[in-house]
Amino acid sequence: MLDSDVDLRFQPVDTAQPKRLSAEQIAQYNALGFVQPFDAFSETEMVDIRSYIDGLMADMGPDGAYGINCYQARLSGLYDIATDARILDHVEDLVGPNILCWASAILSKAPHDPKAVPWHQDAGFWSLSPARTVTVWLAIDDADGANSAMRFIPGTHDKGALAMQATGDGNVFHKETARAEEMGEPFTNVLKAGQFSMHADMLVHGSLPNRSDRRRCGLTLRYCPPEVEITDPVWARGVEAILCRGSAGAWTTHPRPDNDDITKTRSPHVVGNN
Repeated sequence: MLDSDVDLRFQPVDTAQPKRLSAEQIAQYNALGFVQPFDAFSETEMVDIRSYIDGLMADMGPDGAYGINCYQARLSGLYDIATDARILDHVEDLVGPNILCWASAILSKAPHDPKAVPWHQDAGFWSLSPARTVTVWLAIDDADGANSAMRFIPGTHDKGALAMQATGDGNVFHKETARAEEMGEPFTNVLKAGQFSMHADMLVHGSLPNRSDRRRCGLTLRYCPPEVEITDPVWARGVEAILCRGSAGAWTTHPRPDNDDITKTRSPHVVGNN
């Protein structure tokens, strides 16, 4: 498949018997491109998960905040979070019974982190077609407007690939969605630790610098059905998908890893931040 053949159109979800989402929540996802909040892990569980994530970032050193990308097939702890039924039951209502997790990222904004993530559409950076990835954003810390929670521009997910422009200094990306501020009022993705949101891969989103005294850390998990194809064989070498449910189709998948020491492995691929 050539890049010119990549299908970035949004396909509305039509789930006859959803497991977790209400008809209203599915309608919101179709109309706005996101739905939230959902409870996944208890406060007690989050103490252990946060300690685990903190340990990974400490072991990675300076790259820990933005550099822990795509380890879901290389670290058993991340594999177990990605395949947790409490997350997958919600994802299944959007992507169907066959679920692959093809990417993940730990994204941590320290207090007073000056970096902004400019407005962007995720699928524009990926070599996947059609655009059917649903991103789960799991809050490791409480996330709100004060500590730079992710922001969405509702309804931008079904507009196709939007024009891009160069960004200025102080941004995580060197490109951004052009004239995004004219596309509507942003929605702040407020989540408590242990909650998650789900958003479509073409939804315009980003985050501001963290000007607070509180850290904002999250774990993103990228899920798609096996009907999605990788369009670039070079890019494909860096994708290590895990099968979460059902059938993998033509995808190559990886079993649960025995290793959980990030210093004994490395990321196969670096995918965008949020």
